[in-house]
Amino acid sequence: MAATTDMTTMLKDMMGAFPFDTKAFEDAFKNTAEFNEKVASVALTAAEKNAELTSKWTSETLTKISDLAKAKADPAEYAKAVTDFASTQAEVTAENLAAYAEVAKKAQMDAVELLMATGKEVSEEAGKAVKTATNNVTAAAKKAAAK
Repeated sequence: MAATTDMTTMLKDMMGAFPFDTKAFEDAFKNTAEFNEKVASVALTAAEKNAELTSKWTSETLTKISDLAKAKADPAEYAKAVTDFASTQAEVTAENLAAYAEVAKKAQMDAVELLMATGKEVSEEAGKAVKTATNNVTAAAKKAAAK
């Protein structure tokens, strides 16, 4: 009868033959988590500011609608109230859209700064890794040539 191959032992032996430093993976995970935290902070700050703008705009609009809904003595006053409301809303809409644009602009600038800083860090780390690898290969070549 054929013996069943123990895959666990075989994989353990194979992985033992190719040891590697897990620090690089741990560092990559840590860096990714830190980057994600910063990106989330930018997004959440923008969302919070947008929510504040929306709440304020809604509150102001409802106040103006309550003024619009009040009973008037003269029918012409209703027309004037609607015209005033529409005019005011047009101005407020333009102001609020500009405020939303400023929030988006700030979030975009923060994201670009974050990406630039991260790119710089990655470039520096890659340079260090290449230098270390070059030194290791050079040392191994010298050692092999000396034998």
